[in-house]
Amino acid sequence: METLGLLMEGFAGALTPMNLLWVVLGCLLGTAVGVMPGLGSSMAVALLLPMTFALEPTAAFIMFSGVYFGGLFGDSTMAILMNTPGQASAIASTFEGHRMAQDGRAAQALATAALGAFIGGMVASVCVVFLAPVLAEFSTSFGP
Repeated sequence: METLGLLMEGFAGALTPMNLLWVVLGCLLGTAVGVMPGLGSSMAVALLLPMTFALEPTAAFIMFSGVYFGGLFGDSTMAILMNTPGQASAIASTFEGHRMAQDGRAAQALATAALGAFIGGMVASVCVVFLAPVLAEFSTSFGP
């Protein structure tokens, strides 16, 4: 029960107007980098690292998560519209997404990719919150 309280406290801190602005900026920058073939989400985070030196740590991590997930969406955008995945994670988007774009349903394919990325990111974040204490306790059980 304590984990849920901490999760809600984290959401309250992350959903402040300034942090929401940083995540939107991060998503836009990540999408812009993700659209370029060969530059992926990890590369975008590495390239934008100097921008965060003046930020608070919470805002920097929130911006990095926006950059990462924006980069994944940008990569799937190229895979859907141009049939050119920039990374291996977007190869599946080329199969049906590009076919949908050729049939005139590109907006539906992009919306599906965005919704899938959002739901996947949220589910993964909640799983990490609940599994991190268990994994931390397990990993410290090996020491002396």
